[in-house]
Amino acid sequence: VQVVESGGGLVQPGGSLRLSCAASGFTFSNYGMSWYCQAPGRERKFVAAISSAGDSTNYADSVKGRFTLSRDNAKNTVYLQMNNLKPEDTAVYYCRAERHGLAYWGQGTQVTVSS
Repeated sequence: VQVVESGGGLVQPGGSLRLSCAASGFTFSNYGMSWYCQAPGRERKFVAAISSAGDSTNYADSVKGRFTLSRDNAKNTVYLQMNNLKPEDTAVYYCRAERHGLAYWGQGTQVTVSS
């Protein structure tokens, strides 16, 4: 099983990034996918989630209207489009696959929002 995030980096406030999460080793289309983030010294917190079929999404209040989560089950990949980034979005972003209580996590990708 592999869950691999990519697309992080340094961006100025107001900028955009698109994170990708590529999965393998399990039936991707059966799993709900989500993103979490963790800033230094803080607990990991929920960012967004998408259902296995991609027909339902859920977002943390802090990112509603700025982030969009989508998935391509043919490519075993989810995408987190992050717009209008703020310094407080700075964190390591982790991708998570979950089904019936079984979860797989990626290693994370760093997002830094700074001028």
